Amino acid sequence: MEKMIKTDSGIAIQPLYTTPVPMEEMPGSFPFTRGVHASMYRDKLWTMRQYAGFSTAEESNRRYHYLLSQGVMGLSVAFDLPTQIGYDSDHAMAEGEVGKVGVAIDSLEDMEILFQGISLENISTSMTINATGFILLALYIALAKRQGADIKKISGTIQNDILKEYAARGTFIYPPKPSMRLITDIFDFCSREVPKWNTISISGYHIREAGANAVQELAFTLANGKAYLKAAQEKGLDINVFAKRLSFFFNAHNHLFEEVAKFRAARRMWAHITKELGATDPKAQMLRFHTQTGGSTLTAQQPHNNIVRVAIQTMAATLGGTQSLHTNGYDEALSLPTEAAARIALRTQQIVGFESGVADTVDPLAGSFYVEALTNEVEQKAQQLIDKIDAMGGAVSAIEQGFIQDEIARSAYTYQKQIENGEKVIVGVNKFTVQQEEAPEVFRVDDSIRRIQSEKLASLRQRRDNDKAQQLLARIEATAKTTENLMPLVIEAVEHYCTLGEISDTLRKVWGEYR
Repeated sequence: MEKMIKTDSGIAIQPLYTTPVPMEEMPGSFPFTRGVHASMYRDKLWTMRQYAGFSTAEESNRRYHYLLSQGVMGLSVAFDLPTQIGYDSDHAMAEGEVGKVGVAIDSLEDMEILFQGISLENISTSMTINATGFILLALYIALAKRQGADIKKISGTIQNDILKEYAARGTFIYPPKPSMRLITDIFDFCSREVPKWNTISISGYHIREAGANAVQELAFTLANGKAYLKAAQEKGLDINVFAKRLSFFFNAHNHLFEEVAKFRAARRMWAHITKELGATDPKAQMLRFHTQTGGSTLTAQQPHNNIVRVAIQTMAATLGGTQSLHTNGYDEALSLPTEAAARIALRTQQIVGFESGVADTVDPLAGSFYVEALTNEVEQKAQQLIDKIDAMGGAVSAIEQGFIQDEIARSAYTYQKQIENGEKVIVGVNKFTVQQEEAPEVFRVDDSIRRIQSEKLASLRQRRDNDKAQQLLARIEATAKTTENLMPLVIEAVEHYCTLGEISDTLRKVWGEYR
């Protein structure tokens, strides 16, 4: 028997309000405007994640154990810039960046330390990694095998969305075509060997952080999604199989109602996109998404105001039906979050989940004249942009022509002008300012990290079977010149302690770097 949920006044809350929404718009059914599950959060809350990673694997491991002890349901790993762009910590290009914006991972030894004491079969892990996503996934699979886990049971997500790197963020290595080949290799391998793994998290988050508005974030993200679907189909993959393992990653900003409308419109639009491309399985038509609160909305001035911003953004994500959520620390405009800020960020999700009533009914804002009209309008404007991109030959072509980058830059410029002329109010920045602020405690990463990582690498290269490592790197180089799937070979290479930088450099020799 289903439990009775009531308001504070004792009013019974129905599982679902249908009037005046048409019957065909039911949650859990095509086109999923109202949610991908019929009961949504009444049965299970969204997965509460905290994005964390800094310094060495040892330091990050301590933070993960702390977060798990505080009620986090899934881990979300941040990697440093050298790891993201395929350089080992001892490479000249890594100087000054090792361990700064995420954890430094050079080899399987680092991965073993990062997840020490954490069973990969019992935790869902999201890894924000793109150009080197295939290597980090290989490392994760290798570690799961070391732990004795059944890799068919491990679950999580790699971001693996290289198109948005070309359009908005810049941590790419190889040209678009070989990068797309790596992504479809992952689709193919995981559909057979790691079926519970989400092989791509098509990311609007960084598009929004670069200055896009909500409509642009939606349009460019779904256009990229279409490009991945078509690339996989061209490789001969079945859309009803691989599309089930695609997920999305959206931003949540401060305009509560527009953000909710964006999330609702996203599900409806993706359902129609997948159907048009041949998906018949409802699970292949569903848009499932992770949300992170808006980093670019956080202010260095009066940083405690950011707690309120993050709470509003949490409400937007949950009212919009997110499947998982990361909430930012209030101090992230100044530094990596302190432990105290990370705890408040997690408590924000827990208070919304357990105290606000957001989770008591499915799609609480459905039927609102405003929200329904806004959902339709966001969809219409996003579709107009997608139609333009389609006319250019799709997302890859639109990126190569600079269309998406120009649109984002124009939006960012307009928004900044509105702040500077006072048209857009940012509390504590251009209105309600204070003369003098107390400096908050900030998190610092020790500059000795590069030396520590370099010493680890030197030791590893002395201890491993270097002949075997070189043989495997040579096989990767040869295989990259064919159409054979690279994933099994990369997994074997990391199991024999080939490093991330060595594998990346091997492929640089074959494919070159994108400029």
